[in-house]
Amino acid sequence: MGRSAVKARAGEGLARQLQDPGLLRAEGFIGGVWQDGAARFAVTDPASGAEVAQVARLDAAAARAAVDAAESAFAEWSLALPQERGAALRRWFDLMVAAREDLARIMVAEQGKPLSEARGEIDYAASFLEFYAEEAKRPDIRGVTSHLPDAEVEVWREPVGVAALVTPWNFPSAMITRKAAAALAAGCTCVVHPSAETPLSALALAVLAERAGLAPGLFNVLPGDAPEIVGAWVADTRVRALSFTGSTEVGRLLYRQSADTVKKLVLELGGHAPFIVFDDADLDQAVEEAVKAKFATTGQDCLGANRFFIQRGQYAAFCERFAEKVAALTLGPGMEDCDLGPLMNEAAVAKQESHVADAIARGARCLVGGARSPLGPLFYKPTLLVDVPRDALIMREETFGPVAAVAPFDTEDEVVAAANGTEYGLVSYLHTMDPRRIYRVSRALQFGMVAVNRTKVTGAPIPFGGFKQSGIGREGARWGLEAFTDIKYVCRDWR
Repeated sequence: MGRSAVKARAGEGLARQLQDPGLLRAEGFIGGVWQDGAARFAVTDPASGAEVAQVARLDAAAARAAVDAAESAFAEWSLALPQERGAALRRWFDLMVAAREDLARIMVAEQGKPLSEARGEIDYAASFLEFYAEEAKRPDIRGVTSHLPDAEVEVWREPVGVAALVTPWNFPSAMITRKAAAALAAGCTCVVHPSAETPLSALALAVLAERAGLAPGLFNVLPGDAPEIVGAWVADTRVRALSFTGSTEVGRLLYRQSADTVKKLVLELGGHAPFIVFDDADLDQAVEEAVKAKFATTGQDCLGANRFFIQRGQYAAFCERFAEKVAALTLGPGMEDCDLGPLMNEAAVAKQESHVADAIARGARCLVGGARSPLGPLFYKPTLLVDVPRDALIMREETFGPVAAVAPFDTEDEVVAAANGTEYGLVSYLHTMDPRRIYRVSRALQFGMVAVNRTKVTGAPIPFGGFKQSGIGREGARWGLEAFTDIKYVCRDWR
């Protein structure tokens, strides 16, 4: 295919906004070769509905070819010196930092989040490349006291092989680098399926990986239909690990499908985060953090606070101040860098409407928002519901949008029981100045992460993951790398 045809499919309008139009690709990337498909699908701007690109729709045959390429590359990559793997990741990191603005603009065009948030995600995504470039140099070989006479014992961690990485649309760059950097640092090779709604960010990362000198087959990206592509990988015994970020429903399906081939799994699934404010909390701080916890990424975040529990002594004041902050939030296209952008699709908007209508029917009051915005079909006004009963849908299901549901509580035991009364256990938010309560409640909350008097807790050095049906395994930190390894025990006779 001629370069002009590729550029046309990738969208001339967006290409003109980039300093480096070469980052915009519309084909899959397999074994170091850019490959078109027999068919294509449209990627649209959620703010305007305009077509951004026509992207190659790859199929099961391409998925198997990607595994061929990854398996072929694994033999050499797994034996490469840790320093070599680290150097490759560092080159990729440097290129990503240099391309920050273009990568952010590509993300806004396909995902819709405000430009400043997109820039922040690029920084976050790049941090995983930097972190694992260092971790790659620290292979974990442990000596073990021998239980046998005349024997030496060691335990090694070795890469599992080909890793399939399946990523969502809400963080289209960071979810890839968080998985791929760890897998590559461990010595694995990767086949990646990005969401069909946001493939351009993934393909731009493939451009940079190629420029960084990653050998063909180390990092393969296949846009297309998830059931066909991921289905081929799940059934393939050569794919030894699967890392997925997405809904609990799909995670359960992949868990079942992976049983026949006994894959190592990392599943980062849904959330239903409680935000708890006690009477002794700093109210101004709690309100500021509540806005961050709910409305970042327009609420389309598995870490987003979904249920706000405020102790009765602070309840009225919290609701009043929170309403003022929510009412002041601006809504608009991501390129205008407002506080909130559009939702991803019509189903997401319909869910906000359903949850709001249900809560009001059950006695909740809407203080702010509560309706679509005239800006466009995928814009929903930032919304605040108060006096929300515990049996409302929004208190039982993840909303994944810009609707905050607030309810009062009286006692510590009551709020802990309410917070834990969900199948999810990803993150929880706690505001109190009492150190004893911080300890008690942090221990009692059945969540993999607890944020105390703050919202931002994630980063490359921490183990990201949840309890219960919020997933299995951890991403980030040393645990993220170990997820792509197997333990080998070696016992040597030293006589």
